[in-house]
Amino acid sequence: MPSRRQFLALVGLAAAAAGCRRATPSGGGAAPKALRVAVIPKGTTHEFWKSVHAGTIKAARELGVVLVWKGPLKEDDLKSQIDLVQSFVAQRISGIVLAPLDAKGLRAPVKDAVRSGIPVVIIDSGLDSTEPVSFVMTDNRAAGRLAGQHLVELLAGRGKVVVLRYQEGSASTHEREEGFLEAVRKAPGVQVLSENQYSGPTTESAYAASESLLIAQRAAQGEVGGVFAPNESSSFGMLLALDKAGLAGRVKFVGFDASTKLLGGLKDGKIHGLVVQRPFEMGYRGVVAMVKHLRGEPIEPRVDTGSTLVTAKNLTEPAIQQLVTPDLTEWLGAGG
Repeated sequence: MPSRRQFLALVGLAAAAAGCRRATPSGGGAAPKALRVAVIPKGTTHEFWKSVHAGTIKAARELGVVLVWKGPLKEDDLKSQIDLVQSFVAQRISGIVLAPLDAKGLRAPVKDAVRSGIPVVIIDSGLDSTEPVSFVMTDNRAAGRLAGQHLVELLAGRGKVVVLRYQEGSASTHEREEGFLEAVRKAPGVQVLSENQYSGPTTESAYAASESLLIAQRAAQGEVGGVFAPNESSSFGMLLALDKAGLAGRVKFVGFDASTKLLGGLKDGKIHGLVVQRPFEMGYRGVVAMVKHLRGEPIEPRVDTGSTLVTAKNLTEPAIQQLVTPDLTEWLGAGG
């Protein structure tokens, strides 16, 4: 049997050990695991997505989270997007920021992710679901109306126009197309010749569709006064088709999004307006919303990142230049 002195010594050692164990979490213990946020864009080749990517990187650096950026190469690969959502769920990612290719096709994968305890923030394009914790995007219908109003002004309220739609199932471009049609139909002197032709996901498919549309509507014979295309690839495909037909500059053309080639068309007078979003801010605020949610902070259920009409007249303004030709090298490197 231990003596009284030995017994007190043992008690003291046990208390000291307990104190050390209590101090571990705030002392030399392992740091909590960093949050890992996956961002799944619609595609990875268009200039628009490069700006979104840069914005997500800025947010991740500021907030101290790990960013995983991965998306389909082309904007028609719905299966790839679904597979990516499911893969990130299996990896137990902290949260997913998603730009859905299809408003309905991503519903089930998003629902499964949320039920697995992985929250989802939607950016750029809508999803027919109440599962996401926030939607961060352009008010696309308002942006489409902006394009329509500008084309009506260019035509002085009279003329025939065609719409080259983008792709069935794409909520963002559908809203732009409908907003455009709302605006031009308010002008009694403007007639919509065609609104049911789709460009498809690439410049090549958009060029072929544009060429067929211009021929079918007798654009070379002066039957088409104006055209509208609702995203980067459809706008560039239409520009190429107008150029080949010798109609660039003669037919009033309002497009959507900004790229070096589209801005070149604007400077050359071949494009008469571009409705431009704020993709950098969209990516940034999408990640910020996700991280705030993961940290238990309040977030807005809907965030409109806005749109701006860019013309040859305002293109040289500093604010417009910063919007359409942002320097992304700080975030994407020299090759970005």
